[in-house]
Amino acid sequence: MPMCVKNNYVILFFSDSHLHYMVPRNFTEVSEFLLLGFSEEQELQPLIFGVFLSMYLITVFGNLIIILAISSNSHLHIPMYFFLCNLSLVDICFTTTTIPKMLQNIQTQSKVITYEGCIIQMYFFLLFAGLDDFLLAVMAYDRYVAICHPLHYMVIMNPQFCGIVVLVCWITSILHSLTQSLLALQLSFCRDLEIPHYFCELKQLVQLACSDAFLNELGMYFSAGLLGGGALAGILYSYSKIVSSVRGISSAQGKYKALSTCASHLSVVSLFYCTSMGVYLSFAAAHGSHSSTTASVMYTVVTPMLNPFIYSLRNKDIKRALKTFFRMTVIKGPIVLGFKKDP
Repeated sequence: MPMCVKNNYVILFFSDSHLHYMVPRNFTEVSEFLLLGFSEEQELQPLIFGVFLSMYLITVFGNLIIILAISSNSHLHIPMYFFLCNLSLVDICFTTTTIPKMLQNIQTQSKVITYEGCIIQMYFFLLFAGLDDFLLAVMAYDRYVAICHPLHYMVIMNPQFCGIVVLVCWITSILHSLTQSLLALQLSFCRDLEIPHYFCELKQLVQLACSDAFLNELGMYFSAGLLGGGALAGILYSYSKIVSSVRGISSAQGKYKALSTCASHLSVVSLFYCTSMGVYLSFAAAHGSHSSTTASVMYTVVTPMLNPFIYSLRNKDIKRALKTFFRMTVIKGPIVLGFKKDP
């Protein structure tokens, strides 16, 4: 006897009598989902656990070191590194939203996530993904002002303006993720509660619904076009102006110096957008396929993990700040632990 839970009713379909009965209920029966992850083969679980635990620890400690190095160096208290600190913080939160739950499920050999936990995970995933998107756009604008209007840089990018911009990014992301989560709460689900992913992704959740998901799909693609597309358009516009300005520089050394300040940001933008757009704009991927799950790892795990390396390896200021930070840590370490030798 097929059954479907819809809003406050359980709809029972009797094939022999061809009668549909609607039994009123006061609650929805959905209490949990199953996260299928990457593979159901037990022998691969320890390998998957080790790989993702390593990537998560590298992401957390790498971004945390960037934050501490910038915070401890007064020479880096400028808008460019203020935004980088925020990006590193968001990347830590971004990966923490998904990876610990996946690691817990592997460790306990369980695929279950509660309905409430799924909605909460989806909310924070959308929140930090949106913040990543907006901060990359803001950092592109920062580079545009620094290269195209260097004399007015500190006037335009003053601390008050930078603080307001970051606050607007947070508010916009919160409202966006809240709207999408409230729309997801209106969905009804049938018996198939298996999510072919390692976290509760909005797209996968909408595909599982047995109720009308038109508003959810409309909101999903509208926000992707307006917010994601708007941020990307801002990045492209900023870099088009940067390229035009750099072409006007006569010396090759001056051109190289101007473009070198954008190299790290361009690398991160390319990695983030190429992977995320490959997942969300690929209509060829079939429902239930693990291909989109594997592709999602690139922008949800790999990109946040690589960000500290990209910025530290290609940025002389960050390199100097890291050397100073580690030197201070080594010097202060024995003092704090009480092992400092007497002269």
